[in-house]
Amino acid sequence: MADFFDALTDDHIAFITRQPVFFVATAAPDARINLSPKGYDCFRVLGPKRVAYLDLGGSGNETHAHLAADGRITLMFCAFDNPALIFRIYGHGRPVLPQDAEWDALAAHFTILPGTRQIFDITVESTQTSCGWGVPHMTLERERPTLVKYHKQAGNDPSAWVKRRADRTRSIDGLPVRVTDRYVSEDA
Repeated sequence: MADFFDALTDDHIAFITRQPVFFVATAAPDARINLSPKGYDCFRVLGPKRVAYLDLGGSGNETHAHLAADGRITLMFCAFDNPALIFRIYGHGRPVLPQDAEWDALAAHFTILPGTRQIFDITVESTQTSCGWGVPHMTLERERPTLVKYHKQAGNDPSAWVKRRADRTRSIDGLPVRVTDRYVSEDA
């Protein structure tokens, strides 16, 4: 049985902080539905009606494009241990890039990772819990360091990192994407 809530509770927040992975789903009219797994220590609860997550440069930028076009986002956390639980956050989000006025205040909540391109700022509209009895038991072996390592090496020449991303102005469906105009790392 699913239960819905208007905001995050203390129990929800405690559950979220224990999860090593979460999933992000977005969509826009006439575009593919995007579903992405997220790892690292990149998710923050900023209040009962506000969450955010740090986003590193990757193969695409569909979440950014979809939020700019439509705004809707669903986040899902699964317990891979006991007790079983699936927790979803439904809301509207927006990308905040390093060149945006709100960046410094929002970035202060995170440990900035090499290659950070944006933070998604999300207003929580509702949440849902469900049983999760069909989710397998699994344990986290370790984070995969490859993406951070790649961006850290690219940070040896920040202007080249920015230049390589300057032409990434469209999603795979042709939706517009704002481009990060500077390399951001933990040293910034």
